[in-house]
This record gives sequence, structure tokens and C-alpha cells, in this order.
Amino acid sequence: MTRNDDMAAQPSILDFNVTKEFLQNAGGEEASEVVRICLKNNGKCLDQDIEEEMKTKKITEIRSILNRLHYRGIACYNKTKNKNSGWYTYTWEIKQRRIVELILEQQAEMLQKLEQKARFDGSHEIFICKKACADTAFEIAAQYEFRCPECGEMMNPVDGKKRQKEIQNQIKEITEELSQLQKIV
Repeated sequence: MTRNDDMAAQPSILDFNVTKEFLQNAGGEEASEVVRICLKNNGKCLDQDIEEEMKTKKITEIRSILNRLHYRGIACYNKTKNKNSGWYTYTWEIKQRRIVELILEQQAEMLQKLEQKARFDGSHEIFICKKACADTAFEIAAQYEFRCPECGEMMNPVDGKKRQKEIQNQIKEITEELSQLQKIV
């Protein structure tokens, strides 16, 4: 299972690998840690609070992560001006529902591609080289004399039943994880 079993009874969206991967792609390597810190404070925090807790990151790096998340609609902020100093304070809020929406959208595309691949593989004999450059149907592989059109290596047939089973397992795993993720938010 892709959840961390050592977490508290109430699961968090960050317990799921798909969420961590998504946040890393959206906001950078430390994005899931920034989100974790904000969620710990009911989803709202100051960028300075994140800096204090992370210790290894500069405030500019944290703001950069928050701005990348803001671009995707995951983080939003409220700006207030300190009347004495004239400086602005940014209170950041993480939108868990938006994270889930974006993940569901992304994974729906992934599921659609896997289902298309399963249908294609089910109706074609597939060949592939050792480097796995591209899946090639028998008809096309024969035209290239069973040499990969990308790297020139010899192509061999793929075990269709084994591959179908792998694809179905991937589909099942993604579907289960998304179902659990939807229940949290």
C-alpha cells in the first residue's frame, strides 16, 4: 500500500505517495514539507513560520515554493501591511481540495492512457527493444525488420498476458489510492 502506516489515525493527503509526487512536480523538492507545515496549522501560516521550522531553507526559497504552488491554485495568501514598519506580512493558506482536484484530473488522464494501452496491447502483438524505447505493433516492427526505429536494437515480443496483468494492477492501484484520497477531503 502507498500510505505510511505509522501516521496518526486521521489520514492526511500527504500520507499518499501520489500527493507527494504531485507536490514535488508542482512546487519543487521541498513542496510537500512546506504543505505539511501549513496543514499542521489548519492550512494557514506565515512564510517566516515555515522558515523557522524548516531551518535549512532560506525565506526566498520558501517563498519561491509557495509562489509555484500559488500558480497552480494550491496556495493562496492574504497580504497585510504593518503600519509601523511599512513591511508586508503574507499569511499563506493551502487548499487541500484543490490538491485533490488536480491529482484526480492528472490521474484520470493516466487511467485513460493505461486503459487505451490495455486495449491496444490486447488487440496487437507488441515488440520492444532492450532499452524500451517504444512499444511497437507487429506490423510496424516487421516493416523495420524487428529493429527499433529509435535506437536500432533488435526488438523482441512482449508477454501480452503478463503485461495486461501489470496494466490492470496499475489501474487498480491508482483507482484505490484515488478513492482513499477523495474520502479525506
